[in-house]
Amino acid sequence: MKKPAIIFLIFFVSASLFAQTNMKIRKTDNSTISVPISEIDSIFYVEGSSFICGEQILDYDGNTYPTVEIGGQCWIAEDLKVTHYPNGDVIPNVTDNTAWVNLADNNTDDAYCFYNNNSGTDYGALYTYAAAIGDDWARDNSDGQGVCPDGWHLPTDAEWTTLTDELGGTDVAGGKMKETGTTHWISPNTGATNESEFSALPGGGRWSYDGTFYNVGNYGYWWSSTESSGSGAYKRYLIYYGAGVYRDNDAKSNGFLVRCLRD
Repeated sequence: MKKPAIIFLIFFVSASLFAQTNMKIRKTDNSTISVPISEIDSIFYVEGSSFICGEQILDYDGNTYPTVEIGGQCWIAEDLKVTHYPNGDVIPNVTDNTAWVNLADNNTDDAYCFYNNNSGTDYGALYTYAAAIGDDWARDNSDGQGVCPDGWHLPTDAEWTTLTDELGGTDVAGGKMKETGTTHWISPNTGATNESEFSALPGGGRWSYDGTFYNVGNYGYWWSSTESSGSGAYKRYLIYYGAGVYRDNDAKSNGFLVRCLRD
Protein backbone atom coordinates (compact mmCIF):
# COMPACT_ATOMS: atom_id res chain seq x y z
CA MET A 1 0.00 0.00 0.00
CA LYS A 2 1.35 3.36 -1.00
CA LYS A 3 1.54 5.80 1.88
CA PRO A 4 2.64 9.42 2.19
CA ALA A 5 6.31 9.67 3.07
CA ILE A 6 6.55 9.64 6.85
CA ILE A 7 9.40 10.45 9.22
CA PHE A 8 9.02 9.11 12.73
CA LEU A 9 10.30 11.70 15.15
CA ILE A 10 12.11 11.58 18.46
CA PHE A 11 12.63 15.04 19.86
CA PHE A 12 15.40 15.94 22.26
CA VAL A 13 14.29 19.23 23.73
CA SER A 14 16.56 21.50 25.72
CA ALA A 15 15.86 24.77 27.47
CA SER A 16 17.64 26.61 24.70
CA LEU A 17 15.73 24.90 21.86
CA PHE A 18 13.85 27.92 20.61
CA ALA A 19 16.98 30.06 20.64
CA GLN A 20 18.49 27.72 18.06
CA THR A 21 18.09 28.01 14.30
CA ASN A 22 17.54 24.32 13.53
CA MET A 23 15.88 21.35 15.17
CA LYS A 24 17.74 18.06 14.89
CA ILE A 25 15.55 15.02 14.21
CA ARG A 26 16.63 11.43 14.59
CA LYS A 27 14.89 9.00 12.22
CA THR A 28 14.14 5.35 12.93
CA ASP A 29 17.27 4.29 11.03
CA ASN A 30 19.28 6.40 13.53
CA SER A 31 20.30 8.92 10.89
CA THR A 32 19.86 12.59 11.81
CA ILE A 33 18.47 15.46 9.80
CA SER A 34 18.30 19.15 10.62
CA VAL A 35 15.13 21.18 10.03
CA PRO A 36 14.91 24.98 10.34
CA ILE A 37 12.57 25.79 13.20
CA SER A 38 11.01 28.51 11.05
CA GLU A 39 9.76 25.81 8.64
CA ILE A 40 7.97 23.71 11.30
CA ASP A 41 4.24 24.44 11.20
CA SER A 42 2.93 21.68 13.46
CA ILE A 43 3.73 18.25 14.85
CA PHE A 44 1.13 15.50 14.53
CA TYR A 45 0.64 11.78 14.97
CA VAL A 46 1.28 9.34 12.15
CA GLU A 47 0.76 5.60 12.04
CA GLY A 48 3.36 3.73 14.05
CA SER A 49 4.26 6.50 16.47
CA SER A 50 3.14 6.82 20.07
CA PHE A 51 -0.25 8.54 19.80
CA ILE A 52 -1.75 10.71 22.52
CA CYS A 53 -5.35 11.83 22.04
CA GLY A 54 -5.37 15.55 21.36
CA GLU A 55 -2.61 15.34 18.76
CA GLN A 56 -3.35 15.70 15.06
CA ILE A 57 -3.61 12.68 12.76
CA LEU A 58 -3.05 12.17 9.05
CA ASP A 59 -5.30 10.48 6.47
CA TYR A 60 -4.22 8.73 3.26
CA ASP A 61 -4.48 11.93 1.21
CA GLY A 62 -2.29 13.87 3.65
CA ASN A 63 -5.13 15.83 5.30
CA THR A 64 -4.61 16.48 9.01
CA TYR A 65 -7.32 16.45 11.68
CA PRO A 66 -7.45 17.44 15.35
CA THR A 67 -8.53 14.81 17.88
CA VAL A 68 -10.35 15.11 21.19
CA GLU A 69 -10.96 12.78 24.14
CA ILE A 70 -14.53 12.65 25.42
CA GLY A 71 -15.26 10.29 28.29
CA GLY A 72 -12.54 7.81 27.43
CA GLN A 73 -13.31 7.82 23.70
CA CYS A 74 -10.94 9.53 21.26
CA TRP A 75 -12.71 11.16 18.32
CA ILE A 76 -11.48 12.93 15.21
CA ALA A 77 -12.69 16.49 15.80
CA GLU A 78 -13.43 17.26 12.13
CA ASP A 79 -15.43 15.59 9.41
CA LEU A 80 -13.48 13.26 7.14
CA LYS A 81 -12.62 14.47 3.62
CA VAL A 82 -10.39 11.68 2.36
CA THR A 83 -10.86 10.50 -1.25
CA HIS A 84 -9.06 7.14 -0.93
CA TYR A 85 -9.69 4.04 1.10
CA PRO A 86 -6.98 3.16 3.64
CA ASN A 87 -5.62 0.51 1.24
CA GLY A 88 -5.05 3.23 -1.39
CA ASP A 89 -8.01 2.53 -3.69
CA VAL A 90 -9.80 5.59 -5.04
CA ILE A 91 -13.35 6.20 -3.79
CA PRO A 92 -15.64 6.96 -6.76
CA ASN A 93 -16.43 10.68 -6.90
CA VAL A 94 -20.03 10.94 -8.11
CA THR A 95 -21.02 14.50 -9.03
CA ASP A 96 -23.96 13.95 -11.40
CA ASN A 97 -27.41 13.84 -9.78
CA THR A 98 -28.70 11.02 -11.98
CA ALA A 99 -25.63 8.91 -11.33
CA TRP A 100 -26.15 9.42 -7.58
CA VAL A 101 -29.81 8.39 -7.83
CA ASN A 102 -28.72 5.19 -9.58
CA LEU A 103 -26.65 4.13 -6.57
CA ALA A 104 -28.34 1.23 -4.79
CA ASP A 105 -29.07 0.96 -1.07
CA ASN A 106 -26.44 -1.68 -0.44
CA ASN A 107 -22.91 -2.16 0.92
CA THR A 108 -21.12 -2.06 -2.41
CA ASP A 109 -22.28 1.07 -4.31
CA ASP A 110 -19.55 3.26 -2.87
CA ALA A 111 -19.40 6.97 -3.68
CA TYR A 112 -18.49 10.33 -2.24
CA CYS A 113 -18.93 13.98 -3.13
CA PHE A 114 -18.53 17.40 -1.56
CA TYR A 115 -21.51 19.65 -0.89
CA ASN A 116 -22.53 21.24 -4.21
CA ASN A 117 -19.48 19.44 -5.63
CA ASN A 118 -17.26 22.12 -4.09
CA SER A 119 -14.07 20.52 -2.77
CA GLY A 120 -13.12 23.85 -1.17
CA THR A 121 -16.04 23.70 1.26
CA ASP A 122 -15.45 24.08 5.02
CA TYR A 123 -17.31 20.81 5.52
CA GLY A 124 -16.17 17.24 5.10
CA ALA A 125 -17.07 14.92 2.27
CA LEU A 126 -20.45 13.20 1.96
CA TYR A 127 -20.20 9.41 1.67
CA THR A 128 -22.66 6.65 0.89
CA TYR A 129 -22.85 3.96 3.55
CA ALA A 130 -20.92 1.61 1.26
CA ALA A 131 -18.08 4.12 1.01
CA ALA A 132 -18.14 4.80 4.75
CA ILE A 133 -17.73 1.10 5.59
CA GLY A 134 -15.09 0.58 2.92
CA ASP A 135 -17.22 -1.33 0.39
CA ASP A 136 -18.57 -3.89 2.86
CA TRP A 137 -15.32 -3.79 4.91
CA ALA A 138 -13.40 -5.38 2.04
CA ARG A 139 -10.90 -2.49 1.91
CA ASP A 140 -10.08 -2.38 5.64
CA ASN A 141 -6.59 -2.64 7.02
CA SER A 142 -8.21 -3.48 10.38
CA ASP A 143 -11.64 -4.73 11.43
CA GLY A 144 -14.38 -2.10 11.19
CA GLN A 145 -12.05 0.55 9.80
CA GLY A 146 -14.05 1.52 6.75
CA VAL A 147 -12.87 4.77 5.21
CA CYS A 148 -11.14 5.91 8.42
CA PRO A 149 -7.34 6.27 8.80
CA ASP A 150 -5.32 3.36 10.15
CA GLY A 151 -5.90 3.00 13.89
CA TRP A 152 -9.43 4.42 13.63
CA HIS A 153 -12.86 3.04 12.73
CA LEU A 154 -16.39 4.03 11.80
CA PRO A 155 -18.29 4.29 15.12
CA THR A 156 -21.09 1.88 15.86
CA ASP A 157 -24.55 2.97 16.91
CA ALA A 158 -23.66 1.95 20.47
CA GLU A 159 -20.45 4.01 20.42
CA TRP A 160 -22.42 7.09 19.38
CA THR A 161 -24.71 6.42 22.35
CA THR A 162 -21.69 6.22 24.66
CA LEU A 163 -20.70 9.69 23.44
CA THR A 164 -24.12 11.26 23.99
CA ASP A 165 -24.49 9.60 27.40
CA GLU A 166 -21.16 11.07 28.46
CA LEU A 167 -22.38 14.53 27.42
CA GLY A 168 -25.53 14.36 29.51
CA GLY A 169 -27.95 12.54 27.23
CA THR A 170 -29.57 13.18 23.89
CA ASP A 171 -31.55 16.24 25.03
CA VAL A 172 -28.44 18.37 25.66
CA ALA A 173 -25.47 16.60 24.08
CA GLY A 174 -25.92 18.27 20.70
CA GLY A 175 -25.36 21.73 22.11
CA LYS A 176 -22.16 20.53 23.72
CA MET A 177 -21.02 19.13 20.36
CA LYS A 178 -21.92 22.02 18.02
CA GLU A 179 -19.51 24.75 16.97
CA THR A 180 -20.62 28.01 18.56
CA GLY A 181 -21.77 31.10 16.70
CA THR A 182 -23.33 31.47 13.27
CA THR A 183 -20.32 31.33 10.97
CA HIS A 184 -21.52 27.91 9.82
CA TRP A 185 -24.72 27.17 11.78
CA ILE A 186 -27.63 29.45 10.95
CA SER A 187 -29.26 31.41 13.76
CA PRO A 188 -30.22 30.67 16.49
CA ASN A 189 -27.84 27.68 16.79
CA THR A 190 -29.71 26.76 19.95
CA GLY A 191 -27.72 25.57 22.96
CA ALA A 192 -24.34 25.54 21.20
CA THR A 193 -21.40 25.64 23.62
CA ASN A 194 -18.96 23.15 22.02
CA GLU A 195 -17.72 22.36 25.52
CA SER A 196 -16.84 18.86 24.31
CA GLU A 197 -14.61 20.33 21.53
CA PHE A 198 -16.30 17.97 19.07
CA SER A 199 -16.83 21.04 16.86
CA ALA A 200 -19.76 19.67 14.84
CA LEU A 201 -20.62 21.60 11.67
CA PRO A 202 -23.87 21.61 9.66
CA GLY A 203 -22.52 19.94 6.54
CA GLY A 204 -25.93 18.86 5.24
CA GLY A 205 -26.37 15.80 3.06
CA ARG A 206 -27.28 14.46 -0.36
CA TRP A 207 -30.64 12.89 -1.09
CA SER A 208 -30.69 9.41 -2.55
CA TYR A 209 -33.98 9.89 -4.42
CA ASP A 210 -33.01 12.87 -6.62
CA GLY A 211 -29.29 13.44 -5.97
CA THR A 212 -29.74 17.00 -4.73
CA PHE A 213 -27.87 18.57 -1.82
CA TYR A 214 -29.77 19.83 1.20
CA ASN A 215 -29.63 21.45 4.63
CA VAL A 216 -26.11 22.86 4.76
CA GLY A 217 -26.07 25.36 7.62
CA ASN A 218 -29.15 23.73 9.16
CA TYR A 219 -28.26 20.10 9.88
CA GLY A 220 -25.29 17.79 10.23
CA TYR A 221 -25.73 14.04 9.59
CA TRP A 222 -23.18 11.34 10.49
CA TRP A 223 -23.15 7.65 9.64
CA SER A 224 -22.78 4.90 12.20
CA SER A 225 -21.51 1.51 11.09
CA THR A 226 -24.65 -0.26 12.37
CA GLU A 227 -27.21 -1.44 9.84
CA SER A 228 -30.92 -1.04 10.55
CA SER A 229 -31.81 -3.32 7.63
CA GLY A 230 -30.35 -4.58 4.38
CA SER A 231 -31.04 -1.22 2.77
CA GLY A 232 -30.58 1.14 5.72
CA ALA A 233 -28.22 2.13 8.53
CA TYR A 234 -28.36 4.27 11.67
CA LYS A 235 -27.14 7.84 11.76
CA ARG A 236 -26.92 10.72 14.22
CA TYR A 237 -27.86 14.27 13.38
CA LEU A 238 -27.80 17.74 14.94
CA ILE A 239 -30.06 20.71 14.16
CA TYR A 240 -29.68 24.48 14.25
CA TYR A 241 -32.81 25.09 16.37
CA GLY A 242 -32.17 22.52 19.13
CA ALA A 243 -29.55 21.28 21.58
CA GLY A 244 -30.32 17.59 21.14
CA VAL A 245 -28.71 14.69 19.30
CA TYR A 246 -31.14 12.75 17.16
CA ARG A 247 -30.99 9.13 16.01
CA ASP A 248 -32.63 7.77 12.89
CA ASN A 249 -32.08 5.22 10.16
CA ASP A 250 -31.80 6.12 6.52
CA ALA A 251 -31.23 4.67 3.07
CA LYS A 252 -27.63 3.62 2.45
CA SER A 253 -27.34 5.62 -0.77
CA ASN A 254 -27.76 8.95 1.02
CA GLY A 255 -24.65 11.06 1.33
CA PHE A 256 -23.71 11.78 4.95
CA LEU A 257 -20.65 12.91 6.89
CA VAL A 258 -18.16 10.63 8.67
CA ARG A 259 -16.45 10.99 12.04
CA CYS A 260 -13.91 8.38 13.11
CA LEU A 261 -13.23 6.84 16.52
CA ARG A 262 -9.91 5.56 17.84
CA ASP A 263 -9.60 1.75 18.01
